Amino acid sequence: MTMEAAADPNRRVSSWLSRFNSAVGAEEPGAVSRLFAERCFWRDILSLTWNIKTAEGRQDIAAMLDATLPHSGLGKFEPVGDAWEADGRTESFVRFETSVSRGIGHLRLDGEHAETLLTVMDELKGHEESKGRSRPAGVVHGAIAGRKSWLEERDEECRGFGGDRQPYAVIVGGGQAGIALAARLRQLSVPAVVLERNVRPGDSWRNRYRTLVLHDPVWYDHLPYLPFPEHWPVFTPKDKMGDWLESYARAMELCYWGSTACERAEYDESASEWIVEADRAGSPVTLRPKQLVLCTGAYGPPRIPDIPGLEAFNGCAIHSSEYQDGRRWRGKRCAVIGSNTSAHDICADLWESGAESVAMVQRSPSTVASSDAVMEVVFGDLYSERALRNGITTEKADLMFASLPFALLEERMSSVADRMEAFDRDLLARLGAAGFLLDKGVDGTGLIMKAFRTGSGYYIDVGCSELIADGRIGLRAGVEPTRFADGTLELTDGSAIPADLVVFATGYHTMQRTIAGLVSEDVAERVGHCWGYGSGTPGDPGPWEGEMRNLWKPTAQEGLWLHGGNLHLSRFFSKFVALQIKARMEGVPTPIHGGPRIRM
Repeated sequence: MTMEAAADPNRRVSSWLSRFNSAVGAEEPGAVSRLFAERCFWRDILSLTWNIKTAEGRQDIAAMLDATLPHSGLGKFEPVGDAWEADGRTESFVRFETSVSRGIGHLRLDGEHAETLLTVMDELKGHEESKGRSRPAGVVHGAIAGRKSWLEERDEECRGFGGDRQPYAVIVGGGQAGIALAARLRQLSVPAVVLERNVRPGDSWRNRYRTLVLHDPVWYDHLPYLPFPEHWPVFTPKDKMGDWLESYARAMELCYWGSTACERAEYDESASEWIVEADRAGSPVTLRPKQLVLCTGAYGPPRIPDIPGLEAFNGCAIHSSEYQDGRRWRGKRCAVIGSNTSAHDICADLWESGAESVAMVQRSPSTVASSDAVMEVVFGDLYSERALRNGITTEKADLMFASLPFALLEERMSSVADRMEAFDRDLLARLGAAGFLLDKGVDGTGLIMKAFRTGSGYYIDVGCSELIADGRIGLRAGVEPTRFADGTLELTDGSAIPADLVVFATGYHTMQRTIAGLVSEDVAERVGHCWGYGSGTPGDPGPWEGEMRNLWKPTAQEGLWLHGGNLHLSRFFSKFVALQIKARMEGVPTPIHGGPRIRM
């Protein structure tokens, strides 16, 4: 590419930003909105709205600006690095400021107008992380009588919460979401403690079934501050992941209370704080934080269908969350109810472990894609060695992915689903011939949108599909279990499966049920549905919200936050949960804009 050709996208971006800065500085929402295309989106993460909100269309953008420009101090937009051309659009990273923060983002131009703008709060002015040149000294040199060592100070800090010394934030759940958030809060000097039922960090991975492995690649799965080393495997085994989380929690100096069960939480309106009752290794502890964050998993308690006759069943029936090791069932007859990720993994583990028979009961269609298809079609341009060679770091990839609002992501994923289907044509044909019920979602948007809508209904094949296709794992498709009998599971087609083990790989309730159990039904009802963005598809009811419900942003209950998701979501959004909590601790004004709305 010649220097003149490279300059064209740079000039286009600079020209647009100049006009944009002028209109924003004049506080003219209408003039700003006219710089956007007819079909346009502005996705804001905290910078303007102290919320996670996508404004769709010029009118919605003008309304958002009308409510936020007078107090935000938004401005000083400038490009970061060179702009580039992609899919007929001009794209650029940007940086900007508000009165209280510095921000980063992404701009996508369609000709002379913006199709999308992403604005993301990066740091709070005056409350920046201590890093680089401002990193802490660690110790004070010299002879100081009676000083405490680093280890003594750490032990005192982590033991001391409760009573006269209280944390500002309590994090319930010490998996990847809780650990990532605790690391962010520590770097912002927010006193926080993690409460985790398991003994050690990483046990939430170690305690799962023996052959569990991450289906997402390493480039997608980094944690904040400490990325995986370059020799780390592409797909991480669960025990290796558990060890990494334990090492990470130690390296990041987290206050992590293992063997601690959070039993109940109640918000004290008069004191504007929570009363959190916990059992720490058999000893009761009361904590009174200002902020309570549930990191108990993106979903809630296990979902187990009510099937008559369980009391007469002389085998073992468990939920997939309880399943650990197929070797216990060597030579036994096994049935797995469900056809999504856990169901496939458990079926494969049982077969590998020498079960006499393994049957999958597929109640509804599933989306299947090979790991190779996902790596090439979904992750290849953003999260891969190829992306790194092209200068796309994880941080850049996160911004580029976040720049696509859900409405555009749906459209893009329809094409992606078609490409994955073509990539896996032979495998899918063999599965179909075996009777496996396949789909690409009700609207053809495939695996990724199923993940954002319900977190279910799909499988990334790492071996089980071949076992189903060639008949080594039995399949009963399009049926439901109706009754347990002595040694069998009966189905709606009148057949029965002999079984010593039945595993319910039937998913989970939403986090709303977790709130109900820990806080109250009233608070759960007030907060509402968790996960999904209002697509109107099964399991993700409308109205259209265009952002994930109740995750990573203020909820209807003061001081209650929900944080969860896979490693990518935990990494990316932990920063914004931490910034919102830090702002409240420091008394930074946080005027929240935006709520549910109807899709255009």
